[in-house]
Amino acid sequence: MLGLLGFFALNEGDQTVANAAELKLPEGSTVQWFDFEQRGIEGWKTVDGKWTVEEIPGAPSRKKVLVQRAVENQFNVIVAPGGPYTDVDVSVRFKPISGREDASGGIVFRFSEGRYYVVRANALENNFRLYYYDRGRHQLATATVQPPVLGQWHTLRVIAVADLIQAYLDGKLLLNHRDSRFRSGQIGLWTKSDSITAFDDLEIKSNKPQ
Repeated sequence: MLGLLGFFALNEGDQTVANAAELKLPEGSTVQWFDFEQRGIEGWKTVDGKWTVEEIPGAPSRKKVLVQRAVENQFNVIVAPGGPYTDVDVSVRFKPISGREDASGGIVFRFSEGRYYVVRANALENNFRLYYYDRGRHQLATATVQPPVLGQWHTLRVIAVADLIQAYLDGKLLLNHRDSRFRSGQIGLWTKSDSITAFDDLEIKSNKPQ
């Protein structure tokens, strides 16, 4: 089944998805949970974008979610409190609400001094991609997928242990890639261009902060 999803290896760092076992964090990992109900985004760092906690119908956890509403930026990033971390298992629910140029949502990880990895899905494109950002965005790996549906909730997940990165969309492992340029950093959320996107239930499992 996974082979039919059209994983494309881009360089020697890519590994075969069909034969990949799910990465596991070491015993004793800590867990952080953000559902935006009792606390807003106090302690979060807005790198770019207009990020607000709002009540919307059909939120996965009760009523409140985090929404990114800026439409004029190239990328919109907000960084969660905590970290830096080396090994992480991160998941988030996201709903692409609207966007004419882009309708995406992503998980930022190993964010440090403006450099980071991001895994993103886009409701306007049939691809699921891993990038790194360092004074510009650079693609590392991609898979062909059924695009996320506008107005519906989906789940992103990233597991990063040492130099191996696995990325999931709606529970399916789609990317299995090795890259060692960034070793540790914080966790965040991401959109592109005019994407208006809601996020909820961010869960960060991690080893002890470095």
